[in-house]
Amino acid sequence: MFLSLIENRRSIRKFQDKAVDDETIDSLVEALLRAPTSRGNNSWEFVVVTESERLAKLSGAKPHGASFLRKAPLGIVVCGDPQISDVWIENSSIASIYIHLAAASLGLGSCWIQIRERAHDDTLSAEAYIADVLNLPAHLKVLSIIAIGYPDERKQPHPRDSLAWDRVFLNDHRTPYPHRR
Repeated sequence: MFLSLIENRRSIRKFQDKAVDDETIDSLVEALLRAPTSRGNNSWEFVVVTESERLAKLSGAKPHGASFLRKAPLGIVVCGDPQISDVWIENSSIASIYIHLAAASLGLGSCWIQIRERAHDDTLSAEAYIADVLNLPAHLKVLSIIAIGYPDERKQPHPRDSLAWDRVFLNDHRTPYPHRR
């Protein structure tokens, strides 16, 4: 079941004009809270955004790669606290992947919007822009926004033969992993 889920999950950037109900959002949030963290320190924090006006503002966080958030019914902003853990990026990344997989398992589409290390414009980072829109405390860092909704596009799985098999090795870096199927 899991292998089928990851085979079929694709980044979705077009969403139906349909709200995600509260019960489904609660299931997604529970999935986030079950994401493992280093030493169980829960260095992540999340902002669940359902207001269309705020989603529209967040869609302008960076010049490219976030505009589709404007049409999503749900966005989850994934943050981390470097004061709690030096691996907040890893912890927050794991949570981001959990939300993708939970969304797919519930029949929703999702797409990662990279925020960390991205610019809003020549004078402001995407992180600072988002911190202002969401009233985030200064110590939190924004890793990503996950756009979520009911898909309004269908993408086929990547064919198995198109996967980057040449990036996998067996026992040492000189032995290519045998592509067995």
